[in-house]
Amino acid sequence: MTDIVFSSWGGEIFENRNNKSDNQAALSSHVELPEYFKQDEKIKALMGWKGIVLRSPEVDIIDLCREYFEAVLAHSKTCDKCNYCKTGWEEMLEVFEDIAAGEATDEDLEFMQSAAEAIVSNAKCSIGKFGPTPLFHALKYFADDFAQAISGEKPVTRGTYHSKLTAPCLDACPIHLDIPKYIELIKDAKFAESLAVIRERLPLPGTVGRVCFRPCEKHCRRGNLDAPISIKALKRFVSDQELSEQKEPEYEIVPSEISGNVAVVGAGPAGITCAFHLARKGHKVTIYEALDEPGGMSAVGIPDYRLPRDILHGEVQQIQKMGVAINYGQTIGKDRTLSQLEDEFDAVFVGIGAQDSFPLGIEGEDQGYQEFIPGLAYLREINAGRDPFPQGQKVAVIGGGNVAIDCIRCALRTGKEDIHLVYRRTRSEMPADETEVHDAEEEQVQFHFLTAPVRIVAEGGKVVGLECIKMELGEPDTSGRPRPVPVEGSEFIFDCDTIVSAIGQQVDLALLAGTDDVQTTKWSTIVVDEYSKQSSRPKIFFAGDCETGPDALITACAGGRRAAYSIDRLINSQPLEHEDNYYYDKLFETVKVYDPDEEILKVESKPRYGPSMLPADTRKSTFDEVEQGLSAQEAVAEAERCLRCYQVATLAV
Repeated sequence: MTDIVFSSWGGEIFENRNNKSDNQAALSSHVELPEYFKQDEKIKALMGWKGIVLRSPEVDIIDLCREYFEAVLAHSKTCDKCNYCKTGWEEMLEVFEDIAAGEATDEDLEFMQSAAEAIVSNAKCSIGKFGPTPLFHALKYFADDFAQAISGEKPVTRGTYHSKLTAPCLDACPIHLDIPKYIELIKDAKFAESLAVIRERLPLPGTVGRVCFRPCEKHCRRGNLDAPISIKALKRFVSDQELSEQKEPEYEIVPSEISGNVAVVGAGPAGITCAFHLARKGHKVTIYEALDEPGGMSAVGIPDYRLPRDILHGEVQQIQKMGVAINYGQTIGKDRTLSQLEDEFDAVFVGIGAQDSFPLGIEGEDQGYQEFIPGLAYLREINAGRDPFPQGQKVAVIGGGNVAIDCIRCALRTGKEDIHLVYRRTRSEMPADETEVHDAEEEQVQFHFLTAPVRIVAEGGKVVGLECIKMELGEPDTSGRPRPVPVEGSEFIFDCDTIVSAIGQQVDLALLAGTDDVQTTKWSTIVVDEYSKQSSRPKIFFAGDCETGPDALITACAGGRRAAYSIDRLINSQPLEHEDNYYYDKLFETVKVYDPDEEILKVESKPRYGPSMLPADTRKSTFDEVEQGLSAQEAVAEAERCLRCYQVATLAV
């Protein structure tokens, strides 16, 4: 960062235009700016919601302001609810154009300052409250540049720019849903329009609205004040509203110039999302699914109390009505080969999930005991309506992730009298969704932290116990979490007749037989281009768990959408080059959109409306859906809490 010559980002001023400072440590503490936007485009300056970062003194600050104001004006028009924003941005942009034309006066600068202050004072969203920030900084710290431009001493020089609208929640969402927009429409009781915004990117709003891990809510600025917006629940609400009104979604099909024939392997979230976007481009899509139903891991790996099967099936049926065909009971690598699909179709997308469980690596695991079962296999049985061990009453589940939590809560719902969850770290290190852990605690699941399995205890070929050892936390391991260390001499035995192992998942890559040149990693995932999802075989694309390893459902959807875009370009003989959004994603990994330390001022605290839950005593004996939806009144009230945190960033390159 030694090349930064000026920064006002975050209100902290770093001034080095005339070698006034050598305090680079102070600079690096509050701003980071990548050297490049694209490979051939160096970043010369950034202007945005927190101020200005100037790397090159050659940047014309007035033209940079003009470009930034053009971008802000374009996005402020999408709201049109604040009178000052309606006219103020446009009038200020006219001043910048007058400056460039040599027709501005000092009075124009004073007007611009007062107009910006009026917007900040009266704005109802972040574009108005923070959009003028870099203007204030420019007028104060670049006064000489403005004076020289107005006097005609220094003509305004046009530059090359990129501008992007973002928001903390939008940026955090893997598929980049326009969350402020669909929440704004809910606030206005335009529920169908809100759902249409979601479906521009995501064909599974009812599914994701139930099981998403909510990265958007973790980056919600409202959470800095009182509590995050119930973004997931609002997504579910508009989907449920459509169902309650018995409406059918209408998808606009905009065929590409050349339409093709695409095979999709796997009817899980990645495959369904890929198929949806390809169908919207007019391509013929055939899905091959090994199971006898759609949904992949979301169907067989998520219990009905979290995701009712009819919700998932209903959303997939809508995709089929677009012309997508699904062939069930078709295992690629067994019934047909990947090479055959490659020969028969214009492109192939593979979106298989991580459906194999990791071994525990403990004594007795490989003895074939009937009462020992991997977590995913256990959930498949439960989701098929079968208790794999109806005679067992004492269950031990090993693991700390979502699969482990699902297994233990399912065991509870099958009427077991004694259930225990064994995890080798503490509660705070559990990778499971905090909400799911909390719900399990409410259902009085017995947790045993800092406890690791050592040996399966059996008598007469049947499981009768699980030998464990107490652990203590040591130094962090490669995951960044404290490494659990055994406590010598602390072994003890759990009395149990069923053991469920749920310590992790992995991808079965058997379908790659005959395609040896597809590159894989040591973690049994596929090597693809990060952006296009294209593999080392140009016609085959991968996304979802088979690319990322076990990950969230919404992440798989995002990968499927990205692959569909690339496949469409491949069929139309267009290069699979990275579009600007890829580079913005990289930029915002460094220039953070969300500030967890930000203090939200002048906003009244309001209670959060979250989904109600079935009472713990009721729900732990049934597979009925635990989480209930919001009412229309609650949804509108919750949407009104949204701060509409759009922000604009402009880069000079």
